[in-house]
Amino acid sequence: MTEPDFLSATRATYETVAQTYTNAQSQGLEGRPYDRALLNLFAELLGEFGGTRVADVGCGPGHITALLRDLGLDAFGIDLSPAMLDQARQLYPELEFHEASLLDLRVTDGSLDGIVALYSFNTVPAEHLSQAFEGFRRALRPGGVLLLCFSVRDEPTDMTTWLDHPVTLPLQRLMPDEVARALTGAGLHVQSQLVRDPRPPYETRPYAAIVAARPAS
Repeated sequence: MTEPDFLSATRATYETVAQTYTNAQSQGLEGRPYDRALLNLFAELLGEFGGTRVADVGCGPGHITALLRDLGLDAFGIDLSPAMLDQARQLYPELEFHEASLLDLRVTDGSLDGIVALYSFNTVPAEHLSQAFEGFRRALRPGGVLLLCFSVRDEPTDMTTWLDHPVTLPLQRLMPDEVARALTGAGLHVQSQLVRDPRPPYETRPYAAIVAARPAS
């Protein structure tokens, strides 16, 4: 099967910036209070039904995977970039990382208690959202929780430079209500939505977070 162009472009970009990106993320979630709070919320929601097995989709160098582990979860990382996975395995050799895409997680149906996808959807065209979310629903056990975070973008934009590297990466339109409808259409129940203003100097766009779950029955 031919790989969608957006996956090829995303992989090529992260292969290019892997080391620089890893260096830039060395402080983890320092200065990102919303993300820390959302991950704590996610862990508490899983704790309500005894869930621990979690996939960090688009894990990059593994810093979020490690934070999820520190929150008491049995977390592993998934990424489509071999170079990023190399970084993650060097930094966190005790953790589990797999090469796969958000369109095909390569996990057994119903095997996950939770999925985290922090800022890994901004390259996904609208026509592929349903496929990704249907795959998430199948991977989650009934009652399983999804935390999805993304930058809000009302029109597509081509990224040509990132972290001082030349790249070719189309960033897609992502609006919270449209993403929520795609989640609902894929059979996931949207529990909450948050849209926040950017926090200067590093953020220039609003950010959204959606918590959804696979219905328990």
